[in-house]
Amino acid sequence: MILFSSLCMLAGAASAQTSNEKPNIIFILCDDMGYGDLGCYGQQYISTPNLDRMAAEGMRFTQAYAGSPVSAPSRASLMTGQHTGHTKVRGNKEYRIGNVQYGQTSDPAQTGQEPYDPDHIILPEIMKDQGYTTGMFGKWAGGYEGSESTPEKRGVDEYYGYICQFQAHLYYPNFMNRLVRDKDGNASIVREELTDNTKYPMYGNGYENRSQYTADLIHQEALKWLDKQTDDQPFYGLFTYTLPHAELYQPNDSILQAYNNRFCNDKNFAGSEGSRYNPSENVHAQFAAMITRLDAYVGEILAKLKEKGMDENTIVIFSSDNGPHEEGGADPTFFNRDGLLKGTKRSCFEGGIRIPFIVRWPGKIQAGSVNDHQLAFYDVMPTFCDLIGVEDYVKEYTNPKYAAAGKEDYFDGISFLPTLLGNDEKQEQHDFLYWEFHETNQMAVRKGNWKLRVNAGNCELYDLANDLHEDNNVAAKYPEVVKELKAILFKEHTDSPLFKVTLPAK
Repeated sequence: MILFSSLCMLAGAASAQTSNEKPNIIFILCDDMGYGDLGCYGQQYISTPNLDRMAAEGMRFTQAYAGSPVSAPSRASLMTGQHTGHTKVRGNKEYRIGNVQYGQTSDPAQTGQEPYDPDHIILPEIMKDQGYTTGMFGKWAGGYEGSESTPEKRGVDEYYGYICQFQAHLYYPNFMNRLVRDKDGNASIVREELTDNTKYPMYGNGYENRSQYTADLIHQEALKWLDKQTDDQPFYGLFTYTLPHAELYQPNDSILQAYNNRFCNDKNFAGSEGSRYNPSENVHAQFAAMITRLDAYVGEILAKLKEKGMDENTIVIFSSDNGPHEEGGADPTFFNRDGLLKGTKRSCFEGGIRIPFIVRWPGKIQAGSVNDHQLAFYDVMPTFCDLIGVEDYVKEYTNPKYAAAGKEDYFDGISFLPTLLGNDEKQEQHDFLYWEFHETNQMAVRKGNWKLRVNAGNCELYDLANDLHEDNNVAAKYPEVVKELKAILFKEHTDSPLFKVTLPAK
């Protein structure tokens, strides 16, 4: 955990509300769910009763954006309060070091992604500093095993899941990661071998005999943690479920069986050993069932809060890390899931970055409200700080190491708490929203209804008010708008030696 000084701790305690006034917070982040995958966002073929009810009891946002069109940098934006022109992690850089044998299969001895900057504070550290107990369950994606940025080093009190998002592509892997403490209270991350899985091959014949399904394991750990919480201390839970990311493989239970033979012309996936995606039958049924399974998890979380009498003092947020994927046999067009939006995961078109975003807080948020406020993942940090009484989070949590090195410790977000509480007239608006993604060499800026997309240095301009599907490039018609948005790109982009993008010509 980063504690810049004891004065920082005192200032935080002084500015925040007392513990019993602070709301509990649960952020449920799923993996690769598109904007149109839920019934409350127009989906007609996949059953999502719990999330639909959550929207009916809370606020549904129509112009919410992920931090990036892929997982690790999108999560980095959420954690750091920075857009991808400023945050350190801007891509899915992998670390796979050494080798360990597990039964009939092997895995790298260390795995994970590029670590978060240890000198820039992240959300769990802020919440812990403000008196919260913190739990995270699911995908970490903020550092590799043994690196300077793993959950126990970054403000997380209890963790179970995948440190590595590459490992998280599998639902029946060889091991999971857990935060443990020794007799002196010192925390570390260990591996727990899933011995009922490692009896069988990781790919091909025999894989179907693996029985330890990690989506359920993660969910059960999250529920156990939630069940332990009391009114004595506020809690912050970050539940980063891997559904509905590929692989398209899950238990053949009543959830899946409800979709079998339901879709005409369903198809099979032959498998991809290099990606470790096993063959899968009826991929449309598999994908639909994964979303319904996730919906059931959300229902159980909300039921647990009611059971414990914590429903009204807990704000619950549901979202996705980016747009829909095409991996493991998934077909984003089949359900017409994003028919209004062009692009999928890895694209800076709207379909790659616009995501479902639902917030529920009984008695505080108007039930059934729909809001078109433009927000991005880097707005979550200032919103949480606003929510729990941190008056100037930038001043309080800026690390003096940056100034000493002649650099800026960036915080890019704006609190959307006024919007949540129905005070739209008091809501500050973004001058612009910003994205960049090196893997597909794309950048984007949204200012009002203007959207500039830069593809390998080439500029495209779209008027989202009249062309939401981004079919008509009007850059030649509005050169002054292009010039204005390009200036934002040049101002907001900071160079990254790891994640290079091509800027447009000045």
